[in-house]
Amino acid sequence: MYVILVYDIQTDTDGKKILPKVFKVCKKYLVHIQNSVFEGELSPAQLKALKIEISKLIREDCDSLIIFKNRQAKWLDKEFLGIKDDPTDNFL
Repeated sequence: MYVILVYDIQTDTDGKKILPKVFKVCKKYLVHIQNSVFEGELSPAQLKALKIEISKLIREDCDSLIIFKNRQAKWLDKEFLGIKDDPTDNFL
C-alpha cells in the first residue's frame, strides 16, 4: 500500500530528544519528502512494524502522527506549489 506519514512532535525538552528518533524510524521505512512528511510503498507487515516502533517513541498527550493510506501511488494525484523537491538532485 502507498503511505503518506505526517508527524508533529512538540519541541519541549523531551521532544527535542524524541524528534530525531522519530525521524530515523520514519526514514527507515519511507522516503523523506518535506520536513515532517514521508511517503512510500509499504507492505501491511512493514506498516505494522513502523507503527509499533513509532508508538514507543511519541507521547499520546502532546505529539501526533497521521498516516494516510492508499492502495497504490498511481491512485494519488500530487500537486506541487513552490519549490519541488527533486530526489535526483543529490546525484553528481
